[in-house]
Amino acid sequence: MTPTPSFAKYPDLAGKTALIMGIGQTKAPGSETWGNGAAIARVLAHNGAKVFGCDLNLSAAEYTASRIRDEGGICDVIQADVTSVTDVQKVADALVARHGRIDILVNNVGMTATGDPASMSEEVWDRQIQVNLKSVYTACHVVLPIMERQGAGVVVNNASIAGLRYIGKPQVAYSSAKAAVIHFTRVTAVMYAGKGVRLNSIAPGLMYTPLVESLKTSGQEEAYRRIMEQPIPMGRMGDAFDVASATAFLASDAAGYITGQNLVVDGGFTSSAVSKL
Repeated sequence: MTPTPSFAKYPDLAGKTALIMGIGQTKAPGSETWGNGAAIARVLAHNGAKVFGCDLNLSAAEYTASRIRDEGGICDVIQADVTSVTDVQKVADALVARHGRIDILVNNVGMTATGDPASMSEEVWDRQIQVNLKSVYTACHVVLPIMERQGAGVVVNNASIAGLRYIGKPQVAYSSAKAAVIHFTRVTAVMYAGKGVRLNSIAPGLMYTPLVESLKTSGQEEAYRRIMEQPIPMGRMGDAFDVASATAFLASDAAGYITGQNLVVDGGFTSSAVSKL
């Protein structure tokens, strides 16, 4: 285990319950890199939150949980398909049974597929929309009524800069779904603003995650090289803890008057006209 980094502290998060959809991370031999869901869980746990997560891959979820528990955090996980309302309801019921409430919901599930409208099959398109967009709906469908009854709650949806502009990668379904996540967040935030529930989204840029790291050893060295050579104005790629820190901020009382917004976390990439992808 690498030394625990110093995370921003938000005292009001202590004792809160946080549900993270897509908490899992596959263990890579010799790697200490954290994925977005795992890093979000870690930062919230270090702020004293009681973390509860789910993932389609239970062993990946359990790996995240073990890393957090090793550092003294509270983290429980179960298996679930986040595109299924029935599965998500079981997750929410399990969390409420264990901790009594849901204070924070983080929708972190996502996957991309290459293709333009002419080349992408209907099956791939449908699956991309299910995973990247429907998963946000299913979680909100189940959890927002709980938060409304509580009179308080925070939702953070993980979008992408691909939902803001074309970034040089032919991923039309992913980009469309992430753009929809941003708008879904805005519209729903207005609907729930008077009910004590805040919703915001985060649009990560090019982040050094286990997925990017794996390109080095999976025969995709050229893709890895192109990603690493992107002209990011801040001069470096971000990582999962940049996303996690933004999530913790939006979940905290420090962001108590912020709702319906999309926070871009990209080192200035989308504000730059240059891209080598």
